[in-house]
Amino acid sequence: MKHSTYFEGKVQSLELNTGKGRATVGVIEPGKYSFSTSSQETMEVVSGILKYKLKDNGWKEAKKGENFVVAPGQTFEVEAMKDAAYICYYK
Repeated sequence: MKHSTYFEGKVQSLELNTGKGRATVGVIEPGKYSFSTSSQETMEVVSGILKYKLKDNGWKEAKKGENFVVAPGQTFEVEAMKDAAYICYYK
């Protein structure tokens, strides 16, 4: 199991294999963060609320049980006002 830490420990994730393929589960402390993708990513919010901004779009919000898809080769931003958790599926 691979553990990754980003932004001075404010974002952390564990990699695992699921029935849907490779994924990471993680936690995000309050703050605004920018990420880049190498493959398509489907971010599903497990707990809390994540605001997100995809290329050329305004800010949107995903709550527990909701998801958003980020295309390969893109940069996207997320913002958490309170602690949030997610699972990210990779294609």
